[in-house]
Amino acid sequence: MNTSSATEAREIGNKIVVAGIGAIVAILAIAAILLFVNLPDANAFNARVEQLFVENDILTGNAEIKLLEILAQSGTAVSDTLSSYRFVIFVLLTFSTALLIAAIAFLVMLVAMNRRMGQIERKGIEVNSLLISRDQKSVYLNNFEFKLTDAAIETLSVLAEARMDDEVMSGAEIEGVISGRSAADCDEAAGATRIKRLRDTLGNQMVSELLVKNIARKGYMLAIDKDVIRMV
Repeated sequence: MNTSSATEAREIGNKIVVAGIGAIVAILAIAAILLFVNLPDANAFNARVEQLFVENDILTGNAEIKLLEILAQSGTAVSDTLSSYRFVIFVLLTFSTALLIAAIAFLVMLVAMNRRMGQIERKGIEVNSLLISRDQKSVYLNNFEFKLTDAAIETLSVLAEARMDDEVMSGAEIEGVISGRSAADCDEAAGATRIKRLRDTLGNQMVSELLVKNIARKGYMLAIDKDVIRMV
């Protein structure tokens, strides 16, 4: 049921993102259409000059004809300018649309990544395989190799065996298993020290803190699925 709910939520989120991007593109398209419709016609000035020629056929002097020719040339220049303005506006609108869509896409990716990191913080590391090799003093976590000391290997092995039995071990119990003594004769701090050294050996704070969980008033356990653990 949780998987189904997560899938439905993801599908709804994808639909919302697609709808949002579509709405943005539609708004920009409408704005572009309104802008181009309200821009003056590129040939409006030429049409007005032509009207002047037609309505003022009595202007036959050289000076008047020269003035009308200048107006005609100005009309052509204005027409070319308005055409270039339309092209520039079209390019700017296209560029702004692409930038806005890219910004939304990156924002969605960032939100998804933050949610994923939040899930990791709440649930721990998603481990697909944990292979403990005592002979090689190595641990393979999701195919990433970690070289450990003998003490760290022993501590991790004890935690792995306890996890396969669904057990939570206190520091005294960890120390007892490794030292071969009764847990009642061991110090809680000794086991806690082994856990600290294991985390230090793993190195990566995120890996070590999320892999080895400290359960208050109970002890320590591996925060992974027991079915992925293998020991050789």
